[in-house]
Amino acid sequence: MRDPRYDILFEQVKIGPLTTKNRFYQVPHCNGGGYRDPSAAAEMRGIKAEGGWGVIFTEQCEMHHTSEITPFIELRLWEDKDIPQLRKMSEKMKTHGALAGIQLAYSGINGPNLYTKEVPLAPSALPIRTFTNDPVQARALDKTDIKNLRRWFVNAALRSKEAGFDLINLYGAHGFGIFQHFLSRATNQRSDEYGGSLENRARFSQEVISDIKDAVGDTMGIALRISLDESIGDLGFSNAEVRDYIEMNKDLPDLWDLAQGTWEDCSGPSRFKGEAAQQDLVRGIRELTDKPVVGVGRFTSADTMAKQVKSGLLDMIGCARPSIADPFLPKKIEEGRIEDIRECIGCNICITGDMTMSISRCTQNPTFMEEWRKGWHPERMNTKGNSDNVLVVGSGPAGLEAARALSERGYDVAIAEAGTELGGRVAKERKLPGLSAWGRVLEYREYQISQKPNVETYFDSELDAESILEFGFENICLATGSKWRRDGVARQHVVPMPISPDAKIYTPDDLMDGTVPSGKVIVFDDDHYYMGGVLAELLAKQGADVTLITPAAYVSDWTNNTLEQATIHLKLVEAGVDIVLNRGVTEIHADHVVSNCVYTGRTQNVEADAVVVVAARLEENGVYNDLKAREAEWADAGIKSVELIGDANAPGPIAWATYAGHRYARELDGEDIGDALPFRREITELAVD
Repeated sequence: MRDPRYDILFEQVKIGPLTTKNRFYQVPHCNGGGYRDPSAAAEMRGIKAEGGWGVIFTEQCEMHHTSEITPFIELRLWEDKDIPQLRKMSEKMKTHGALAGIQLAYSGINGPNLYTKEVPLAPSALPIRTFTNDPVQARALDKTDIKNLRRWFVNAALRSKEAGFDLINLYGAHGFGIFQHFLSRATNQRSDEYGGSLENRARFSQEVISDIKDAVGDTMGIALRISLDESIGDLGFSNAEVRDYIEMNKDLPDLWDLAQGTWEDCSGPSRFKGEAAQQDLVRGIRELTDKPVVGVGRFTSADTMAKQVKSGLLDMIGCARPSIADPFLPKKIEEGRIEDIRECIGCNICITGDMTMSISRCTQNPTFMEEWRKGWHPERMNTKGNSDNVLVVGSGPAGLEAARALSERGYDVAIAEAGTELGGRVAKERKLPGLSAWGRVLEYREYQISQKPNVETYFDSELDAESILEFGFENICLATGSKWRRDGVARQHVVPMPISPDAKIYTPDDLMDGTVPSGKVIVFDDDHYYMGGVLAELLAKQGADVTLITPAAYVSDWTNNTLEQATIHLKLVEAGVDIVLNRGVTEIHADHVVSNCVYTGRTQNVEADAVVVVAARLEENGVYNDLKAREAEWADAGIKSVELIGDANAPGPIAWATYAGHRYARELDGEDIGDALPFRREITELAVD
């Protein structure tokens, strides 16, 4: 039963001619599927409809071929041929009473047009501003171009209507959309009636929205997504100007969709951005308009959501990442099952799908983007197979997810944990600077398992092959994790590097276990994800004189994909860490390391009292190998299967581990598919010559 405190979240909201069933608004978000995997994306949105969202939007949809953002994979609505796949999505969105929305994007100065080879068009002639620094410039729109662009938006709106959408979201936020480009003095340097004063810079958005309303009549609602503050000084579209613009055009769209600055500002990870981080920029805007206002802030707490509405900050609760972590978040609040919500941890692994042009993942929700490809439902498991019980060895993220999902299928599960607490790597990493929210990976699964009568947990249970053979379990799932290498093997070194026996060498495991090296400490990061930067921050806070050396061109290079690399670099500089890029470590001695330039190979000595080596990880697979060596004894022991999963199989990010645990649970006792693909995919239709 719903807690009355949250009744306000289930009130209806009027958006133009339409009315929502509640205040839960899934803002547009990418997923790595786009035009390449339309059925996978459609099914993912449909699951959110089942989960209770009142409004569900697509990701950005490129509305004309003269502005596209290849290599990134988004939706496309360039011609009538694109309508059927989008209609499939809108139909899925509306299956449970949600309003279906499409975000129309014309990327302007962010559209390099690498696929179409069209000349990019923008308010002013400037270099294209993309993640990949494409060496391309945009031509300034002339009056004819603007007239054409207005017509293209109308054409896209009419196609959106034909595709069955209820709402249109016009993209003017994160620096990506043409509406922001016109509104910002940084990207609009025109001297005609579309540039200069705010009144002039607002003209394009006014014209387009008026054009679309005339075209679609009173059948669709129009939302305008704008940045709350570009945060780039006097040249930018500031929060003060945003307020002036909204007050000046308070009845222009049917809904104001507010998102902070750049994508990095808006979707910053939990390491640097807390829940409701944008509320100060939003406060007071609701009073400037009679139209509803939606905002975001990685909302995971029902109390925080209700407060946003009760305090008059927002009319609707905008969510992207929380809707990925738990598509059933609204329904769980409505049913009084707050404790069952898989709260977003703010790791931004979902965003890496878009940044790497691949199908997205979620650390908390392994079924994300597998709803159609594998038939995985986030709240329902397949029925139990022929066997009855499973021994899960290890309680890290892979083991815990396997145990949770197996218990949902109906298996009797025993968890054998060598230590005295659950969580494995998560239990340790959550204590590092900024990573406390990652503990939700453990907390959610620990609670769910505690509610299951068919799961038993045994601590201080370090098992060997002999004891496992004696237990009599039918299925053995080995999720024994990994440990960080001490010898430097990773990317620069494929064999151990020369290390003096009297050198003080530490690994991330040592620091997470409480060891604190002091003096001049070098952190050698050849892992390139978050760990090197986090440990450098930890050591600096503890008083060490820290130098971070990495062969990469960026600190924590892969975090460019999680939108946090620039902030990590800034934080380390502020903490006093000396950052050395494009250099490796070739030898480690008692009082120094030998560092080489990755380009010239030239070496120099760098003084060091201790070295923290952040390299590759070693799989803890000894028990598995021992069991495999005794496979002839399995049948007599009653063992039907032995599987190695997660980091023990192949170390990776936590999302890879939870996925591995979930996949194991789904596929146990399944049919042997031989050489067939384990997922569905769509093939591009061949054109008729």
